[in-house]
Amino acid sequence: MSLPQNTGKAAPFPRLSIMLHWIMAALILVMLFVGLFMAHISSIHYAGLFTLHRTVGFLLLLLVVIRLINRFTNRTPPLPADLPSPMKLAAHLSHILLYGFMFALPLVGWAMLSAGGYPITLWGGYHIPPLMGFHPHLWGALRCLHSLLAYGLILLILAHIGAALLHGVIRRDGVMGSMLGR
Repeated sequence: MSLPQNTGKAAPFPRLSIMLHWIMAALILVMLFVGLFMAHISSIHYAGLFTLHRTVGFLLLLLVVIRLINRFTNRTPPLPADLPSPMKLAAHLSHILLYGFMFALPLVGWAMLSAGGYPITLWGGYHIPPLMGFHPHLWGALRCLHSLLAYGLILLILAHIGAALLHGVIRRDGVMGSMLGR
């Protein structure tokens, strides 16, 4: 049995969408690796990693808001017409989940730090106001939620990469190339 090979060209994504996608992809990967590393070490480098994690997390929150605005003002190109309906549904649902995770993770992190009474200081000494007051029990629950969301995002990213490879290597329908700017 041979798989269908669609050599048609998918419509390109807008350049701003491509730029935001790849900048955020790189920053999210950095955040996930730094977060995993921070969770398993205690060293003199922890404070610097923590500052990096906080700062990039806040930057990602701003970028996901910009990306959502961009997504609603610059519609994404349609999926290939020959893509089976279940795969189209999976694509739409996975993107909704990705946006949800990209928005929820930094917000939960911000709330977690606020509930723990930790000041949220970015590079340059800029302070972000807390989302709530000191609540140690809530801090613990939010820390657990932040970790669970991070692991969920890792799984979604792996599925996203798998779908990109499916489009680029097996289906060859141009979807992967359209996000690479081709």
